[in-house]
Amino acid sequence: MAKVTGSYLIARTLKEEGVEKIFYLMGGPNFDIMMAAQDFGIETIDFRHEQAAAFAAHAYARVTGKPGVVAAASGPGTLNLLTGVYTASVDCAPMLILGGAGPVHEIGRGAFQEIDQTGIMKPLCKYWHQPTKAARYPEIVSTAYRQCLSGTPGPVYIDCGADVLYEEIEESDAVAPTHAVRKSAPAGDPVAIKEAVDMLADSKKPIIFAGGGVFFSGGAPDLEKLVDMTSTPFYTAPMSRGLVPEDHVVSFQAARSTAMRETDLVLVIGTRMNWMLQYGRRFPNAKVVQVDINAAEIAHNRDVDLGIVGDAKLILGQMNAEIEARPQDFAGRLEGEWVTHLRDENDRRAERSAAILNSPAKPIHPLRLCKEIGDFLDRDAILCVDGNEILHFGRQSLATYVPGHRLNSGVTGTMGVGLPYGIGAKIAKPDNQVLVLHGDGSMGMNAMELDTCVRHSINVVTVISNNAGWTARTPDHRKPGRELGFTNFDGMARELGGYGETVEDPDEIRPALERAFASGKPAVINVIVETTAAGVSRSWGGSNM
Repeated sequence: MAKVTGSYLIARTLKEEGVEKIFYLMGGPNFDIMMAAQDFGIETIDFRHEQAAAFAAHAYARVTGKPGVVAAASGPGTLNLLTGVYTASVDCAPMLILGGAGPVHEIGRGAFQEIDQTGIMKPLCKYWHQPTKAARYPEIVSTAYRQCLSGTPGPVYIDCGADVLYEEIEESDAVAPTHAVRKSAPAGDPVAIKEAVDMLADSKKPIIFAGGGVFFSGGAPDLEKLVDMTSTPFYTAPMSRGLVPEDHVVSFQAARSTAMRETDLVLVIGTRMNWMLQYGRRFPNAKVVQVDINAAEIAHNRDVDLGIVGDAKLILGQMNAEIEARPQDFAGRLEGEWVTHLRDENDRRAERSAAILNSPAKPIHPLRLCKEIGDFLDRDAILCVDGNEILHFGRQSLATYVPGHRLNSGVTGTMGVGLPYGIGAKIAKPDNQVLVLHGDGSMGMNAMELDTCVRHSINVVTVISNNAGWTARTPDHRKPGRELGFTNFDGMARELGGYGETVEDPDEIRPALERAFASGKPAVINVIVETTAAGVSRSWGGSNM
């Protein structure tokens, strides 16, 4: 049998694990991994900055549920991935990172770009390894792939030393990876399942709060079924919008604060009680049933009345089976006092926003921009939102109907994710509309990825809510560094070979969207918006404890 290199073995194993895409920026010593991956039929997408490649891999994972694979050159190249790895880590999204590195046998001698990349990555990753023999790459890559998907998903890191990548061995001498012929996920304790349904049935003001654990377990249809059968109003973590369509009869997004403040029972499933939920104190009057695959998350930050450890999909299925056996316990809830109260509150808030959503004012109000986008997009469009004011306006006014089709800054508030997320999403689902709604400040952070879009014919449409600065302008407060002026991003798109135009009239937003999507090119619509329009965030956090 012919000799093969470590790079070949990495690419071969990725192919065997089902990897279809790799996001990367070229450089040593990873050249041969990319060439071997291409030879195995894996698509490789190169970026202008490693941070953007990591963001795109994160988005790919969030849209497909499969690990995003990202690779970078040694030293600065791998370190440039860190913000993207951090964002995926906090989001509990599966990512496999291949970090190029100097020769393992020269560690400690001051080799070119030598730094302890493994030590730096460890706090952000579930699993890490620094192989010293090429023969072990199949075993290690396969293990890493399994680790990033097991339990609570997350990033994993493999430090790829140049000498190990280039080492030649007989292919038959490689350590074969091991796999389970069949795997099962952990279900919930049947006694606890019945108790949870009893509590839901006894509750007068229940809500559901769901997160990434539902998405990555494939439990979105089960969650929707539970909502249907019990008429329980639902909310999700920001990156999990669309788990249940947000035009559902018990979807009251504008009444979120009221629902959380007044609820007497919350089913928290597949998400953590972190700062976004005021560490669990967002529900001051509620009993809590918490479902998580990670036992350490149960009762983290606040007491819970019932904790159920297990896979979200399986537990939702168990609960649904119990609910189906006792439909009388949930009869009439759709017309009940709680749902009616939240519906009225939701409608009242919507009425307050109606005038501004339809405002003819110039400069354009960002909510009018959001309304035009919402009216235009297909139901299964993927929307990526990134910025400050526009992030809040988009949260208030733009709905999502499909699991995995809403991406934003999430728990970390990381800016610069928008266009790279759009690229990862379009690569994941090329037949869907993908629209990135950007602030002008955040757009500037990874704007050169427009070139990536053009080079790879990734036809993402980016709409910029351009208020000429990082935040809304306030006449009575100093904001050093706020002013950016008007950046001609649409001209930049045209110069790079894409489509671009500026919009100043609200009635021209929809025609511009039609032209941008019809162009068949990566596109930028640069919308001039009111500089003093400030998005209101009904605070997720806010605790001094």
